[in-house]
Amino acid sequence: MSVTEIELPVWAVASPRRRAHIARVNALALSWADAMRVDRDEREAWSDATRWHDALRDASEAELRAIVPEVDWPTSLLHGPAAATQLARDGESRGAVLEAIFWHTIGNARWDRTGRALYMADFLEPGRQFDREARAKLASAVPDDFEGTFRKVVRMRLAEKVASGQKLRPESAALWESVQ
Repeated sequence: MSVTEIELPVWAVASPRRRAHIARVNALALSWADAMRVDRDEREAWSDATRWHDALRDASEAELRAIVPEVDWPTSLLHGPAAATQLARDGESRGAVLEAIFWHTIGNARWDRTGRALYMADFLEPGRQFDREARAKLASAVPDDFEGTFRKVVRMRLAEKVASGQKLRPESAALWESVQ
């Protein structure tokens, strides 16, 4: 599937660059699903969560806050809750998909494998420029050690914030604690 063919909802606000990221996240997660031989329903959940997670990443602050006025988060984190809310309004009812998308920017200790797969694929996708070798090694380990790799990804994503003394959101702190 090419970047221009990645299927997004009609309300999506995603630039070609964002669509390329989404396509890479989706391809990575589906490669894991295939290698792990996850069942059809779970594979579809991973596919949909990874395709839709950044559907509103390029939306304006006003657009995002209009969708989720009750979410008092920084603008850079609103696209997940907004996309999950919009998907639910459109009839998406799979809790694992909605929870994965809602929390994908900050993490959630209560996730099932769908949320964990999205969190890892979003961070480990090969288009990101930082720590390429380390991230590629982690990505290749997912099918054989899903939970162990998830713990390493959480630590890698949050360790810098913890070490610097930055305050973690409660959900991020709970996720951090859950992998220690």
